[in-house]
Amino acid sequence: MSLFETLAEPWFFMWLSLSHVPATIRALVAAKDYGTLFSPSGFGEALFGTLWATIGPNVKAVSEERVIALLEGRVKGGYIQDEVISTPIYGTVLEVGAGSGMWADVLARFSSVDATGGLRKRKNAGSGITKVYGVEPNPISAKALQKRVQEVGLQDIYQVVPVGIEFVHDPSAWNGKIEPGSIDCIVGIMCMCSIPEPEKNIQLLYKLLKPGGHWFVYEHVKVSRGGPLLRFYQRLCSIPWSFMMGSCRICRNTEKSLRTAGVWQEVDLAPPSDQTDYAVMPHIIGTLKK
Repeated sequence: MSLFETLAEPWFFMWLSLSHVPATIRALVAAKDYGTLFSPSGFGEALFGTLWATIGPNVKAVSEERVIALLEGRVKGGYIQDEVISTPIYGTVLEVGAGSGMWADVLARFSSVDATGGLRKRKNAGSGITKVYGVEPNPISAKALQKRVQEVGLQDIYQVVPVGIEFVHDPSAWNGKIEPGSIDCIVGIMCMCSIPEPEKNIQLLYKLLKPGGHWFVYEHVKVSRGGPLLRFYQRLCSIPWSFMMGSCRICRNTEKSLRTAGVWQEVDLAPPSDQTDYAVMPHIIGTLKK
């Protein structure tokens, strides 16, 4: 991206969000959901949902190569490698912020039903994914997620968890329970920007990982390069952003929250190799091993 494009990027997304206000209002009126319509926070979430239905596929298309390489164990120091150099995704997986199943087809590549799909060579791992818990507290998204799971053929191993992170261990909150220390891999793809109480919930997720478990990360984060003017500009953008983009926050220091969530054997988190130093919406990619 050029300097102008990266400076304009958050404003472009906010403009797209504003353009979806009429459609969001029409949908809420048609559903007679006046409580959400007249609730600032509720309308903001509905607006973001309408926006994401439009831009989600494009965001996925731009990010898919990186995400697949990450899950294949082909990312190191922000660079995509030609061969598998670290542990690919395997075993019991927890997908955070599963939404309506945008990444379900990618996870299906790694299921134990077809463990070689998408992999060049496995390293220090089992025979693919054997179980997936998809955490999605929004009831509308959770219903769509269940449908998507059926479409991609994961219905035998994918369980939708329709509650927030803080309730995944509580069988009275949903029809199941995820025990601490029972998860082999956590997948977080552009979702930590939106979870409530990020430090608390990231620490809760850490406790769910087995010793030796892996956390696969691809997130947009707080500016850490580019100097004080760029950091100030990101904070400036975050003011209108918080009103137009639901619970998404662009100044969230997710990398720090992840690094300090607990004791890690290995941490490999870095900006993607092709990311400019002046990105206003920078990303990190990589893994952490408990």
